[in-house]
Amino acid sequence: MSRGPRARGPQRESVPWSNHVTKLDELIQWTVVVSTGIALSVGLAAAQAATGSAPREPAQQPEEIGTVRQVYDGTLYPGIQVQTFRNIDRLFPTRTVRRGTHVYPLPRSTAPLKGVEFTSTGKKYDLYDYMSLNRVSGLLILKDGKVAFERYELGNNETTRWMSMSVVKSITSTLVGVAIKDGYIKSIDDPVTGYLPKLSGSAYEGVTIRNLLQMASGVKWNETYTNPASDRRRMLELQLSGKPGSILQFMSTLGRTSEPGTIWNYNTGETHVVGELIHAAVKRPVAQYLSERIWSKFGMESDATWWLESPDGQEIGGSGLSATLRDYGRFGLFVMNHGLVGEEQILPEGWVTEAGASKMIGGKKVDYGYMWWVPDASTNPVHEGSFFASGIFGQSIYINPAANVVIVVWSARPKPTGTDTINDEDFYAAVVKALH
Repeated sequence: MSRGPRARGPQRESVPWSNHVTKLDELIQWTVVVSTGIALSVGLAAAQAATGSAPREPAQQPEEIGTVRQVYDGTLYPGIQVQTFRNIDRLFPTRTVRRGTHVYPLPRSTAPLKGVEFTSTGKKYDLYDYMSLNRVSGLLILKDGKVAFERYELGNNETTRWMSMSVVKSITSTLVGVAIKDGYIKSIDDPVTGYLPKLSGSAYEGVTIRNLLQMASGVKWNETYTNPASDRRRMLELQLSGKPGSILQFMSTLGRTSEPGTIWNYNTGETHVVGELIHAAVKRPVAQYLSERIWSKFGMESDATWWLESPDGQEIGGSGLSATLRDYGRFGLFVMNHGLVGEEQILPEGWVTEAGASKMIGGKKVDYGYMWWVPDASTNPVHEGSFFASGIFGQSIYINPAANVVIVVWSARPKPTGTDTINDEDFYAAVVKALH
């Protein structure tokens, strides 16, 4: 009879030990684990102190971005689109536009912007509407060289570099003026083939630099961004191929639709030709020339990057610069100040006035200067004498010398063109009036 309890003893011992741990046992285990962890941490800290090394931070993953074809097709979802626009230096090889050793100050205005209310296409809007409906990701407004308004949206901040798209056309054309002042280009009426003999015998025979800057070469071109068969998209495919000199070769094969100076036709390929011409004239990369003569001299705060046709190749003269919001604003101030930096005149006298004025082409007035757009002053008189750089998806630098105002807009609109809810020129005018 006494064997029964003794027979159950071994069965209890076969049950897993963890099911019968006492509170005291748990406390002992916890104390051992914690003590071991502390000892390891102290030992690791001592080793790091001895070697001078610091704990490693987790590697930050790069933002997900789309492809350049998706960008031009307008087929990116909003979040990916924004991330792509602030990381365009990952889409193509780039060259750095170096900043200098000093920074041009942009102090805060004691009279900040307020009361921006206006009517556009029969509807009333305000500043909040403009930023929301036009998907503005960055807005900088300078009055008398001071910051009247600065705002970043969609995950951007003051260190973000954002794409220029065709805003850089105006920067490229400005470098032509610099090269004339420096003596590298003799005259705006020089033939293009004098600097780019590879274009001799092509449709660019007889075309002047002035014709290029006015988009009036007479060379046949289709700029449609969303059409894979357009000349603009063929140029993009050549850029994707990364073959040096392929875009200029392509431009040399284009036909002619009219005599130079008789018809205006917007042409991104034309600005690439201008970039090639600057490179040939100054005998150095265009990004380097921009750095030497404007970016470093005026006092940009950050380096910029510029798309290349191929690794270590030619800059794309019509798109692909990426810079901070404030540095785009500083470029606007440089131009509004007629290229005067301290005591040095970087641009020829009268260049800015001529570059930012409407032209007569083929007997018709065109609101386009030397790769600068000219707003309609007949509907908004405050635009008199003003001009602006403009890029697809809503990028712009508006300059109003009379009011001493510069406005920089970053946007992430759904499609390359035609999707702005509020007219930008109406907004610019409202800002100028509010600051008056």
